[in-house]
Amino acid sequence: MRRAVIISLLAAMPIAGCVEAQPEEMAYRPDYRGVETRLLDGDLVNFIVEMTGARTGEDVADYAECAAAQYTLIRGYGFARHLRTNVDEQGGLWRADAVYTISPALPRGSRTIDAEVVAAHCAENGIPMV
Repeated sequence: MRRAVIISLLAAMPIAGCVEAQPEEMAYRPDYRGVETRLLDGDLVNFIVEMTGARTGEDVADYAECAAAQYTLIRGYGFARHLRTNVDEQGGLWRADAVYTISPALPRGSRTIDAEVVAAHCAENGIPMV
């Protein structure tokens, strides 16, 4: 009986070198499908972006932020304030609908971006802009 218990315990223990390797995480290969920009009011701008290959909604929200940063610079401003981003995914196509205000000076609020800093980060990470 004692021998059967020991054999059972040994059988339950993993054997070094025999553990099956975990599959590697799939490589991140985003496909950025474009940006639609809508000027809603003088400094209020709506960005709609689409992409496939996103890992999470944060990837597509980052794409929208990059579009907002570049647009802010194109308009001759330095800052933007994030108001909202709605993210949706259907059949592998991710879409973000984001609204920002743009301004020449740092706006009030906690969700502000320095357009030059964000645009540089986007360029470094290969995220396209407007």
